[in-house]
Amino acid sequence: MKTWKRNAVIAGVLVLICAGIYLNWLSGSKTPELTQTLDADKVLGEATLVMNDGTMPQASPVSRQDSTDEYFAQMRLSRQTARDDAIMLLQETISYAEDEDTSETSRKLEGIIADALAESEIESLVIAKGYQDCVAYISDEGISLAVASPAEGLTQSDVSLLADLVMGQTDFSLSDIRVIGVE
Repeated sequence: MKTWKRNAVIAGVLVLICAGIYLNWLSGSKTPELTQTLDADKVLGEATLVMNDGTMPQASPVSRQDSTDEYFAQMRLSRQTARDDAIMLLQETISYAEDEDTSETSRKLEGIIADALAESEIESLVIAKGYQDCVAYISDEGISLAVASPAEGLTQSDVSLLADLVMGQTDFSLSDIRVIGVE
């Protein structure tokens, strides 16, 4: 009798797991990929802002707000996921290193936390300057700042202002700063 109940519980759990997988697949097939909703050159890390005439080309006004909101939400989620994975790995390294020197790992962990705080401060300052939204990402190579472009596009003065904000909060030089206009 006990084996019958145990097998029934196992079968019930398997049915629930299979149903969850099916529903996840069903709902996942209806949502478009990030590269389908945004132009490939607007995905963070694939393009930088190049200003030849002082303005960015204008995007079509249809659902501009929705696509930029989705872009910034996706970039924040991606950044936070990568940061959480790195922190977890560093914490595991520290906890498993019994007699070894963990100062290097501790410095990396402190660097990730300092970068997160700097990114948050930069994003707050950019929004305080009147821009709708932005995402900052600090790496070893420099900083990328994706900013929601105003209706008229980013001008050279906008890029200068944004670069000045970044240089005020970090030790990066102007050549290490990439400003990306998201339309």
